[in-house]
Amino acid sequence: MSGLSFTADLGAGRSEGAPALHGATTPVAISGVAKSYGAVRAVDDFSLDIAGGEFVTLLGPSGSGKTSLLMILAGFLRPDRGSIRFAGLEMVLTPPHKRNVALVFQNYALFPHMTVGENIAYPLRVRGMARAAARLKVEQALDLVQLGGYQRRGVNQLSGGQRQRVAQARALVFDPDVLLLDEPLSALDKQLREHMQIELRRLHQRLGTTTVAVTHDQREALTMSDRVVVMNHGRIMQVGTPREVYEQPSNLFVASFIGESYFLPVSVSGVDAAVGGRGLTLQAPPPPGRGHKLLLRPEKLRLIAGEPPRNLNLLHGRVRDVVFQGESVVTYVEVEGALEVAVRHLSREVAQGAIAQPGSEVTLGLDPADTFILAEHA
Repeated sequence: MSGLSFTADLGAGRSEGAPALHGATTPVAISGVAKSYGAVRAVDDFSLDIAGGEFVTLLGPSGSGKTSLLMILAGFLRPDRGSIRFAGLEMVLTPPHKRNVALVFQNYALFPHMTVGENIAYPLRVRGMARAAARLKVEQALDLVQLGGYQRRGVNQLSGGQRQRVAQARALVFDPDVLLLDEPLSALDKQLREHMQIELRRLHQRLGTTTVAVTHDQREALTMSDRVVVMNHGRIMQVGTPREVYEQPSNLFVASFIGESYFLPVSVSGVDAAVGGRGLTLQAPPPPGRGHKLLLRPEKLRLIAGEPPRNLNLLHGRVRDVVFQGESVVTYVEVEGALEVAVRHLSREVAQGAIAQPGSEVTLGLDPADTFILAEHA
């Protein structure tokens, strides 16, 4: 695949001078796309409309089909069936170099024998842009990613974060209609990756280029995206804003894949639900189906000291462990006999003397607004 890694190979020629960099707000329509490798269905009847200028992230575990779909958008894979339209124009039979799409891979694919400026200018050179105009575009792109003055640096002189920025500048320098990102931050350490997530988000807000990213990192998807598409086995599990997929997961897979989640069995009768024989106050009736579970997020649970408020749903249990994690304290509690859940509080909210000790009996409170029930079998 290394020969396909260069963003310069993916766009139609634009050699008429050097206007300032701008974002293309090209809508993308994916309809009924399917792709199989032998008996394995990598992408299964996938349909999604992406608004011009939107940042959409495909999120899922390995083998969920997200990278195959990204390669279909880039033109490196042809779907078995379905339609791909950019601004209303069918792209399925259009070769990669005529799609005006930029693709940034996780290894960045920078030319080691070229300077930073030469790497960024490469897409413009193959398009036949005049040297002076290309030089101006390169300067604009470097300024955009906060690397002004780095034109003459060698690639081997750059840090991981700087290489990521150079790859981003090379992808944006020719004003692509669609920007595709394949795990663009996975090679970075945790602290730098989180910093670059914010940088990418702000860069998108400035340019507004229609962007489709792929990641298995849920925090990355929630941080950067306008919408998140959760995938599994080639199919869409849920599409929504970051808050929607986190706060209102559509099924157990989404709830377990996004965020730290714990589940308790729930008995359901009509519009009523109970855990361990204790009724729950709900703001919405339980969904239809079988195998109902109560979703518990650590940050939603409260350790109750003294008389519990009447408006909370209550769980009773025994503390198994207390873990200090710097900014937060996590208390692991065994409830309903053998099931363990976690309760997370900011360290500054927990006085040292108020920390429950292992072995102690505790009561947990859950607001009805955070009492969310899912069905294992719809």
